[in-house]
Amino acid sequence: MDRSVFPHFHAITTRWKDNDVYGHVNNVEYYSFFDTVINEFLIRSGGLDIHRGPVIGLCVESQCTFKASLAFPDTVDAGLRVAKLGNSSVTYEIGLFRAGSDEPAALGRFVHVFVDRENRRPVPLPDELRSALEGIAG
Repeated sequence: MDRSVFPHFHAITTRWKDNDVYGHVNNVEYYSFFDTVINEFLIRSGGLDIHRGPVIGLCVESQCTFKASLAFPDTVDAGLRVAKLGNSSVTYEIGLFRAGSDEPAALGRFVHVFVDRENRRPVPLPDELRSALEGIAG
């Protein structure tokens, strides 16, 4: 999977603390990059109100395949697309690319289930959110 399959990108700058003792970004930080590109999209494009909205997204599954190292200082182009859109769930595919590279440093999969903030039961995706997600469906 190369950069061309991702309709949405968000640039993320690595931080000094992201590097581990081996001189590259530690594996746990890749999952943070996934969270960042997904939630940046949901908030800015989908109207998700993470502080007061009645609906929140819970991660129920995530996976990462590492292809190449990232390090500080790098800029990561995080690509996002929707692989599957359900009634209350979304499966995303994420590609992490070193700025200027067409080959991914990592590929990820992340599943959200959207639930009522109070009772944590699944709810249908709000219309504005569904519309935004349909716009990046692969």
